[in-house]
Amino acid sequence: MPIVNRVADILPEVIAWRRDLHAHPELGFDVHRTSTFVVERLREFGCDQVVSGVGKTGVVGVITGRPGNGKSRTVGLRADMDALPIEEMTGRPYSSKHEGLMHACGHDGHTAMLLAAARYLAETRNFAGNAVLIFQPAEEIGAGAAAMLEDGLMDRFEIDQVYGMHTLPGLPVGAFGIRRGPVMAATDTIDVRIEGRGGHPGLPHQCIDSILVGAQLILALQQILAQNINPFDSAAISFNEFQAGSTHRVIAQTAEMHGSIRTLTPEVREFVIKRIREVAEGVSRVTDAKIDLDIQAADAVVFNQDVQTEFAIKAATDVAGEANVIETPPMLGGEDFSFMARARPGAFVWCGNGDSAGLHHATYDFSDEAIQFGTSYWIKLVENTLAA
Repeated sequence: MPIVNRVADILPEVIAWRRDLHAHPELGFDVHRTSTFVVERLREFGCDQVVSGVGKTGVVGVITGRPGNGKSRTVGLRADMDALPIEEMTGRPYSSKHEGLMHACGHDGHTAMLLAAARYLAETRNFAGNAVLIFQPAEEIGAGAAAMLEDGLMDRFEIDQVYGMHTLPGLPVGAFGIRRGPVMAATDTIDVRIEGRGGHPGLPHQCIDSILVGAQLILALQQILAQNINPFDSAAISFNEFQAGSTHRVIAQTAEMHGSIRTLTPEVREFVIKRIREVAEGVSRVTDAKIDLDIQAADAVVFNQDVQTEFAIKAATDVAGEANVIETPPMLGGEDFSFMARARPGAFVWCGNGDSAGLHHATYDFSDEAIQFGTSYWIKLVENTLAA
């Protein structure tokens, strides 16, 4: 029986898992209920190893296939488990039971699909080598992958190559998106503190308005993108938080701004950060305000290696057909799977979520119709890559 049909047989149960996870979202590393849920399922399925506490609250399951010729090979499959600090507005019967938290990025679906694949692989073992199932915490804060790697993920489980998958609104259910090379952006956080001179709004000439300085800085930094970056390259600078002042009648002494920088190549990243520092220094000189910058690396570029991309394309094609495997452009979202794909050769694919709300939106919901396709992709990837 084709894999998609066999997965369809267990689909009601997998949907129930997904909706249970959706109703109980957890943040960052505090995914204790979710981790326990994963551990219990993996043990039920008969995985050869189930290890919890990898990277604080990460879980790893190992399934050993049939004996093969030569050196044993090991493939890592990664799903993320954490949710977001967003108040859910879907109105679903299985909506979040925790105020201010929701699965707005599909991690409930990612976890359920990898669990379903684990169940199938543990039952059939139609491969030679080891399938390592990686359930990662703290993707949304860009810390979980690094924590699992620091705990020896790759060496401990002898992983040779690693793969990731993410839901994508706007891509039809049953379709997959993939490309060679850069897939998602390197992200850096930028924190700015401006020290001006507060005072009376009727005496602006005696003050240095930190709000005005911040506004000037934001506009000036956008000129880097408009005038300094090759239009065929990609970069983004955004400030998503601006805090200053406390009343109508006082010019603010200080302002703080927080945002992100996103780039697709090391060269562009280095140039953009250099120009940000130069522009901030210029605005400081012009306004007489003190401007302090703190730029910290978050995620690296997610880069698909050629060999692993071919394996991913083959698996997606086997499941969905050639017409439904689409080359997608790179995106400026960040993904800490990038650190795993730097530690071992890897590839990252998009799984269609259909005409849904966008990621990180209060009305987003993972499409249960996508489960059989994503699960089948994982299975075919293992069976093809570790062909007996």
